[in-house]
Amino acid sequence: MQTIEFKIKTEYVPLCDLLKLVGLADSGGRGKSMVAEGLVIVDDYIEYRKTAKIRAGQVVQCEGTHIHVIASNGAEPDGN
Repeated sequence: MQTIEFKIKTEYVPLCDLLKLVGLADSGGRGKSMVAEGLVIVDDYIEYRKTAKIRAGQVVQCEGTHIHVIASNGAEPDGN
């Protein structure tokens, strides 16, 4: 299984955009369809919200890839 560390510079990134940014979807539209098809898991739960707000400390799984979202300074927020 492949693991990707994605450094986030803002408060959150929409899920469909994250899939595009890490190269799992070739477009935002494809990212949205992957979510709608139930192919994306966020923190161990299938996520159907295409623009779910993904924040530092969360883990996204899709097509055999784990995406660890981390703050750009490397620190995860408290409570996650």
